[in-house]
Amino acid sequence: MRYLSTRGHPDRKRFCEILLEGLAPDGGLYLPEHYPQVDAATLARWRQLPYAELAFEILSLYIDDIPAADLQALCAKTYTREVFGTEAIVPLRPLEDGVFLEALSNGPTLAFKDMAMQLLGNLFEYELGRRGEELNILGATSGDTGSAAEYAMRGKKGVRVFMTSPYGRMSPFQQAQMFSLQDANIHNLAVDGVFDDCQDIVKAVSNDLAFKRQYRIGTVNSINWARLLAQVVYYFAGYFQATKAEGEHVSFTVPSGNFGNICAGHVARMMGLPIAKLVVATNENDVLDEFFRTGVYRVRGSADTHETSSPSMDISKASNFERFVFDLLGRDGARTAALFGAGLAQTGRFDLSADPLFAQAATRFGFASGKSTHADRLATIRDTWARFNQMIDTHTADGLKVAREQLSAGVPMVVLETALPIKFAETIVEALGRAPERPAKFDGIENLPRRVQRVPADADVIKRYIAEHCA
Repeated sequence: MRYLSTRGHPDRKRFCEILLEGLAPDGGLYLPEHYPQVDAATLARWRQLPYAELAFEILSLYIDDIPAADLQALCAKTYTREVFGTEAIVPLRPLEDGVFLEALSNGPTLAFKDMAMQLLGNLFEYELGRRGEELNILGATSGDTGSAAEYAMRGKKGVRVFMTSPYGRMSPFQQAQMFSLQDANIHNLAVDGVFDDCQDIVKAVSNDLAFKRQYRIGTVNSINWARLLAQVVYYFAGYFQATKAEGEHVSFTVPSGNFGNICAGHVARMMGLPIAKLVVATNENDVLDEFFRTGVYRVRGSADTHETSSPSMDISKASNFERFVFDLLGRDGARTAALFGAGLAQTGRFDLSADPLFAQAATRFGFASGKSTHADRLATIRDTWARFNQMIDTHTADGLKVAREQLSAGVPMVVLETALPIKFAETIVEALGRAPERPAKFDGIENLPRRVQRVPADADVIKRYIAEHCA
């Protein structure tokens, strides 16, 4: 399998090259040259597999430069009951008739990002050890990516993490998870700005090819194909739990800000998984909902990015969206580059509403969307607790609210859980008048000493910090 850039760069690379690289040299995102196809017989065979073996089967379709025995061992090491608390890894919980929650938050940091990040940490350590090299990871987080990456990378040989986050915009629990880590290879940088500023810094540094090569800069954000690939697995696992036989269809609703989680669903659907709808659920930062309703992609600036009670989705520039648009445009790299490169930088928007291809977002690719507000969030949390005695976090509430608007008779709807409620306790208390349960290992975490550096939203400042701490 070879990988290409969404912006048309002529190079074709293998998996382990792009694992350590992040963005393509032209600023595009990597995708496989083609999506491997799975048929009913393959799905029937996979249905019986434990999660780690299912992960190996799917990953091996995309990875041919890691020996099969090694890849199988990496999957077995990653997806264990000890790490994720259950043999099923991602158990499905029935909620109401035809609606399920897929539990993705049983990992070390209580968020779905652990599902991919735990594998990514093991892949990095494996490949760097094989090469005898080191890697400096630069990331951006609106909340859960940072802690998931840091817990996955702490103590890993040959890896340093430089994680940017928007100063003061994460929940207290999220901040405590990240900033209380004292590991020497973990560096937290609180940026004066919003998540999109952090994401822009990561892209700016990654696009400085000389700096990137000198300091071996990699990324753990979902612009890294390996992370997105790992997320494809739980769509298959959710499908198998929600159906009884191959050929049945399932829909998924995904709380989404950066389009990484639901982009993995797009990949699964392109592989042949029978997905009827992929429903994008946004909060008040509704750039993605606006696109799927109107065909207009309109990036908001920092001043127009709302601070909400589902803060991990407080994003107005969805970096993974480029992967889907590339497929929507028939894999036209030149046109994708024109939309997401200079064009978006100059105008902050593009409009595909008059393009016949836009209709295919729904008809061919199955996308639908909806929006949830703070009032919706509170109402959904209260209703879910009152009727089902299940407590959900704010992002999952956004997903559940939108999912109910997109139900189709006879088609199970699986809502992807984002995090455990404790990560957003303030809103849970507002909704229910009681605090969510806290795992014992996180008792008193907000009171631990913190190791974090506040910095301006300036890529040059971040580059200097990296250089100083790589000596």
